[in-house]
Amino acid sequence: MKKRYGIIGAALCCCLMMQAQQRIKLDLQETIVLANDSSLESFRKQNMYLSGYWQYRTYKANRLPSLTLNMTPAQYNRDITKRYDSEQNLDIYRSQQSFYARGNLAIRQNFDLTGGTFFVDSELGYMRSFGERATTQFTSVPVRLGYAQSLVGYNAFKWERRIEPLKYEKVKKEFIYNAEQVSEQATTYFFGLAMAQAEYNLAKENSVSSDRLYRIGVQRHKIAAISQADLLTLKLDVVNARNTLQHKASALKRAMFSLASFLNLDKNTIIELELPSRPGEIMIPVDEAVAWGRDNNPKLLGLKQQVLEAEQTVDKTKKESRFNASVNASIGFNQVANSFGDVYHKPMQQDLVSISLAIPLIDWGVRKGKYNMARNNLNIVKISSRQDEVSMEEEVIMTVNDFNIQQSLISSAEEALDLSILAYNETRQRFIIGKADINSLTLSLNRQQEAQRNYILSLQNYWLNYYKIRKLTLHDFATGVSLVDKFDFNGGRLVR
Repeated sequence: MKKRYGIIGAALCCCLMMQAQQRIKLDLQETIVLANDSSLESFRKQNMYLSGYWQYRTYKANRLPSLTLNMTPAQYNRDITKRYDSEQNLDIYRSQQSFYARGNLAIRQNFDLTGGTFFVDSELGYMRSFGERATTQFTSVPVRLGYAQSLVGYNAFKWERRIEPLKYEKVKKEFIYNAEQVSEQATTYFFGLAMAQAEYNLAKENSVSSDRLYRIGVQRHKIAAISQADLLTLKLDVVNARNTLQHKASALKRAMFSLASFLNLDKNTIIELELPSRPGEIMIPVDEAVAWGRDNNPKLLGLKQQVLEAEQTVDKTKKESRFNASVNASIGFNQVANSFGDVYHKPMQQDLVSISLAIPLIDWGVRKGKYNMARNNLNIVKISSRQDEVSMEEEVIMTVNDFNIQQSLISSAEEALDLSILAYNETRQRFIIGKADINSLTLSLNRQQEAQRNYILSLQNYWLNYYKIRKLTLHDFATGVSLVDKFDFNGGRLVR
């Protein structure tokens, strides 16, 4: 009775474990979509894009007028300070006690063309002094219009206007580039599991076939149709087939776990894959792929950004090596009164103009050295940029050539697989009826397994090259549509 309950309990445990394991069936396209929607890598890439998006939004916001309220709501002072007494003609220490409050409302607008800043502001201040001669005063600037400008200095606004849109364009294309990279990774994991499943199925079939052939061999040995050595070889095949099956089962589990982890699925998920059929023939012109790569590859945009930033540094160091001159001018009104009601009454005109100069006389070549360093760095960046551009073009050309060749290799691998299956089945039947020896059977089985691996590898190489071309060019040659046009970037949302 206890034994019976134990069997029932074991059966219930097995049922619960099978229910806990989720089963999912995927083809290649479903795997790629799931990877771009749910994988941790896709989340990281999306947040990288959003970071660049908000950086660009900040740049655009800085080009708009800003309204700022600056306040000192309360400032109380009670201390002893040194003051000059004109009647006694000497400095004396006096105690003072005062309360101060101030508010300023300002509108500022940066002007990209000149690098200056316009501003309009209004200000109100209040001061209360305590002690023997208590006084209360209000001061106001009802309105003031001003402009600040560096006359011969470095204009950061002009360079931001050239660099920031390029940086955002690069960020957008980097997101698509990274999405295609995720597709490439998903393809690698997919075919890794597909290969493991195919080899496991072959090992399982081989194990069953070896058992059957060994049983047939035992019967044929009894009638002296095969030798003792052949029978032992058949028995060795059974042992090897079982060991191989265990190894392939372990490899299958590892490959399944790797794909499930990449897709952010539960680690116990059982994944069944459906191999893609032989793809339709797509011949990609090399010149067209190179042209799309030059236009869309974010790495080339990054190189352009590096050149612009190096030119920016040269411009900055060159102008900072000269004398600096700046002008600040404002016109408005101000007034002071003992009561709030009079502080805006008949304000007086306020005119402020200041010109500042900074002229380097002796710096022992520091500014000149910085300028020469920046100029040499610009030359290095330009040379490196050209080298990277050539390397990118070579990578596109080689990948496209491999892709175009791979299509014919898939046809050959598929034909070889069909022939190897027919040859193995024929050899096995001939062995069963005694018309083929064991060496022919083993050789035929090995050829079938090798053909199976070659077919899966051909499919893998085809799709890896396909998504690599999409990644390098951001263009879908199957539909003739640029991948940039398939995404909506408005509002920081990424919609296929």
